[in-house]
Amino acid sequence: MLDTTPLTSAVDQFADRLRAAPQSKLQRGAAAEALELARELSARAQRLEEPAGQVRVMPDAGMFAVADQVTVAAHDLALVLPGEADLESAVARVAEARERAGI
Repeated sequence: MLDTTPLTSAVDQFADRLRAAPQSKLQRGAAAEALELARELSARAQRLEEPAGQVRVMPDAGMFAVADQVTVAAHDLALVLPGEADLESAVARVAEARERAGI
């Protein structure tokens, strides 16, 4: 079984930073970056679970919910990741989003 701790730890830290960020920081793009990440991770998980199925887009639940959305999406993905390369790609994407969000 694949150890997905690097992904869950990275996303949990990012989500904690989002929760602690001031509203002004979220409005200046951190929330949008996190939502983009949540949608991407959710789509990856859906494609792995149902390759022929239609990908459902995660809705925008607002800037104060985005930390939870990114956490749920990443933890869902962690459950279905098939291999190390996919894990490394997801961890790198979380790091990239955190950097672009500036938090």
